[in-house]
Amino acid sequence: MNRICFSLLLAGLILAPSSALGQERSFIVGSRSMLGVGTDLSPSLTFADVDGDGDLDVLVANGRHWPQQNEIFLNSGKGRFMQRYPLGEVSRTSYSIPVADLDGDGDLDAIVANDMAPNVIYLNDGSGQFSEAGTLGPEVESTRDVILADLNGDGLPDAIVTNRGMENGIYLNEGGTFGPKRGFGSKDDSTISLSVADMNADGWPDLILANRDGQPNFVYLNDGSMGFEQRISYGSGSDETRSVAVADMDGDGYLDIITANIGEQNGVYFGNASGAFGKGVTFGAEEGASYAVSVIDLDLDGDMDVIIGNVRAPNAAFFNDGSGRNFDQVAFGMEDGISYGVGAGDVNGDGYPDVGIANSNGLNFILINRSASNQ
Repeated sequence: MNRICFSLLLAGLILAPSSALGQERSFIVGSRSMLGVGTDLSPSLTFADVDGDGDLDVLVANGRHWPQQNEIFLNSGKGRFMQRYPLGEVSRTSYSIPVADLDGDGDLDAIVANDMAPNVIYLNDGSGQFSEAGTLGPEVESTRDVILADLNGDGLPDAIVTNRGMENGIYLNEGGTFGPKRGFGSKDDSTISLSVADMNADGWPDLILANRDGQPNFVYLNDGSMGFEQRISYGSGSDETRSVAVADMDGDGYLDIITANIGEQNGVYFGNASGAFGKGVTFGAEEGASYAVSVIDLDLDGDMDVIIGNVRAPNAAFFNDGSGRNFDQVAFGMEDGISYGVGAGDVNGDGYPDVGIANSNGLNFILINRSASNQ
């Protein structure tokens, strides 16, 4: 069996490698791939080429429960982040920073999702410099995430806002500005995150919700005219799901749902021809606190692997054997981790996805995915 190593060099701490499925890889943090300071309260990070130079930069959302300054870290082209600057002038309680070309000018703009403060739209001048261009939604909502996706097929990214304990909303893009809120789902939904994907193969993107506070998880089906009345439940009903991802984990052509849960094991819910999502497998700690999930082919073996961000436990990568049912777990990070967000993207241009970790009250960092022979 080949070996995948996760070596973490932070304040003199090196975590030992573990064995896993896939090619022989190592994931290493260097001094120039650490982002921010140890007091940042970072719920998430986003990989995106904001300055148009062909490599992935990182936008870090800060201020979980306490206002802080959001930041942009520019990539030198080799996975080194030596230049940083603030996004916006005001410290806010921010949870996520999704990006898309909102105004059709060819560069990536951003929306900052804020808790109990206005969600803010930022337009990019093409060089990575952003200017505030209005707000999205009511003045005050308990927003946990904003997702940008074209829901009505007009070629423009619309905004879907998830709120904890308040009604979620859709805002249609009208060419760089957004229309009024269109509520969807139940007002009882306590939605932390959401994925967008065509779950029933009808050509329209659907909404896959991750709910907490005793609320069940649902898939809301798009009827093609911006109606999301039909819903399909998935999960146990008491999952306390904080993050959700969608991918075809078993290669059968149907999209599956992957959840990061608090208080019970994480799960993979397999899609099928009937349109239901049965729970196929669980993974991770039985009573863990998993706060983030990202799905990507880490070892380039043709199937989708899973990255989990944990609180009070090490983070973990789960390497898929191709069936979507058997995973080899590799733990990495601190024993009492505080990771609220994970992401992946190739920051050094070698073709392999690297891993980003957003920590609350700890250093954020990028793990560079390398061949073990090149350490």
